[in-house]
Amino acid sequence: MKLFRYFTGPDDARFCERVTAALNRGWELYGNPTLTYNEEQKRVICGQALVKEVEGVDYTPDIDLSQQ
Repeated sequence: MKLFRYFTGPDDARFCERVTAALNRGWELYGNPTLTYNEEQKRVICGQALVKEVEGVDYTPDIDLSQQ
């Protein structure tokens, strides 16, 4: 089964830590990161897609992707 996640958040160390933690759990970057500017909050928002291949498991909607 192939899993997909999309992280979003402010362009800060915490965002990088979240992506780094996922990479260290076997997730892989998928595509280029995205950036946008939130005018109301006056900050840059990042986005990064990640994918992970999990063998021997069938997908069900109740899978907690944050635990994979």
